[in-house]
Amino acid sequence: MTDSTHTDRRAPARAKTRGRWHFFWDLVFRTVRLIGRHAKNAYTVFGIVLVAGATIAVAGTWTFAEFAGHVRSGKTQAFDDAVMGWIGRHQYPLLQAGMLEVTALATASVVFAIVCIAGMFLWLNKHKHSAILLVAASVGGILLNNLLKIGFDRPRPQVFTWGTVASSSSFPSGHAMSAAIVYCTVAYLAARLQRRHLARVMTGLCALVIVILICTSRVYLGVHYPSDVLAGVLIGLSWAAFCMTILEAAQLYARWNAPEMLRAERPAAHPAA
Repeated sequence: MTDSTHTDRRAPARAKTRGRWHFFWDLVFRTVRLIGRHAKNAYTVFGIVLVAGATIAVAGTWTFAEFAGHVRSGKTQAFDDAVMGWIGRHQYPLLQAGMLEVTALATASVVFAIVCIAGMFLWLNKHKHSAILLVAASVGGILLNNLLKIGFDRPRPQVFTWGTVASSSSFPSGHAMSAAIVYCTVAYLAARLQRRHLARVMTGLCALVIVILICTSRVYLGVHYPSDVLAGVLIGLSWAAFCMTILEAAQLYARWNAPEMLRAERPAAHPAA
């Protein structure tokens, strides 16, 4: 039996197992393998993947810029005030205590600890490029968020008494942006080490739930408008996606043109059939 016949027979089973929805890294892996089969030149592969990553980042950044324009012009203010007003009338001590615990997951100290622990694990297990990516994505995200906050300088909501302490301007949400970058990047790097599709899906779902909960906590505690957290997630995912694609492109280039680079990075695990 030929490889193509074997692959064709496995395709229906794989599609049935994976269902309709696929996470970002599944799309990246399939795209990378497709490019690798048809583009024999290392520079071509590197360029295609890099352009694809830049396209994703530009599209996300453009969406953020369009949305930010609506926020700055006041088009989202009525919706923001309505949501904040409703939340202000539904404040419960037990729920507020839970939201305080959730929002702590994106504080600077917790994010720093996650990046250090995950980065150390990757470095010691011969995934040095992945560790560098995680640090670069996290540090770059912090710098980008600070620049955006200075540029927009949106006041914090004053609809009801805050449930936590907050400083700096409101747009975009630093907690939402950090959560989108760090948790999604860690989930992506963890998924690259896993062979089973189910494990990758569960990893992605965990990261998604954490990001949603953190965003919800910022609004419930009264320190951010809904538009603040949405903007933070948009620009955070755009930056993270670009960083992820850089890693994929670098490893493809190294595989054919600079194999010595791979000594510091074990190959990503191939997904099981």
